[in-house]
Amino acid sequence: MAEQKKLLRALAGETQDVPPIWMMRQAGRYLPEYRATRAEAGDFLSLCYNPELATEVTLQPIRRYGFDAAILFADILLVPQALGADLWFVTGEGPRLSTITTEADFAKLGPVSDIHETLNPIYETVRLLSSALPAETTLIGFAGAPWTVATYMIAGRGTPDQGPAHLLRRENNALFEALLGRITEATIEYLSMQIKAGAEVVKIFDSWAGSLSGKAFEKYALEPCRQITEALKQRHPGIPVIGFPREAGDKYVGFAKATGVDCVALDNSVDPAWAAAHVQVDGCVQGNLASRHMVTGGQELVDDTRRIVKAFGNGPHIFNLGHGITPDADPDNVQRMIDAVRDG
Repeated sequence: MAEQKKLLRALAGETQDVPPIWMMRQAGRYLPEYRATRAEAGDFLSLCYNPELATEVTLQPIRRYGFDAAILFADILLVPQALGADLWFVTGEGPRLSTITTEADFAKLGPVSDIHETLNPIYETVRLLSSALPAETTLIGFAGAPWTVATYMIAGRGTPDQGPAHLLRRENNALFEALLGRITEATIEYLSMQIKAGAEVVKIFDSWAGSLSGKAFEKYALEPCRQITEALKQRHPGIPVIGFPREAGDKYVGFAKATGVDCVALDNSVDPAWAAAHVQVDGCVQGNLASRHMVTGGQELVDDTRRIVKAFGNGPHIFNLGHGITPDADPDNVQRMIDAVRDG
């Protein structure tokens, strides 16, 4: 059945009349059924680490919309927690972590070999999903890219400009690169275990790649993605990898060839016609409808959706948003988007 799955066919380079479709953060707060399950779990991290409930919220958008793929419900900051960082979530503000700014902080982290003790519930969720999903639905595993994860570990929270990470990179590069190396190694092991548990595709989310420029982008965004992709493909021949260096701009060009990923996910700051000419020439692309359309709806949603499908229609394409769906989105607008993709 795997070779018949629309998403896997796109990742293998096939051009399809109707592209496969899924949506970043498709299991989330915009859905009333998600909010009910999260309330049952008690809090966000408890939901992530409860395989039965995490499986349920992953399945909810599949039942409602019939997406071509399900993405594991988890969080990119589970890896730092598994390495020994303290992690908690502040309601209305987001994640908080203990910071890594000195060699002493770094020394407190555990070895990569210890991460699975914390992350075993995530692998169990993957196993459950692998059995529960419809036969035509592809299961995507994921992790945060090392640079993006490092920005949170260094600052202890999300920051508008990733300033603390850039500062450490300049002032104590040896420590910064040691941290990035530890995260890279842990990410390889984490994704490898997801694949063993049943993930058919993995995605590397580099949400803050756009704040790196020039040689720094090559060294800290492109190169770790290449290392992870190479290691996974050596261990799991044929496993497709999606890379998402968000807001990379013209650095999207050549990213697939340089890293070995099978698909480049695009944010909505790049024009689809430009991306078709300069990025899709190297293989599959994913994206890139603005997530605001899921809030505002209307004819503009339909028109932009059709424009994107048309722009990428001459090559392999996975339809998605350019960023995650937001909690204030209207579930009916998601259906309108799907209808515009599938019915034209």
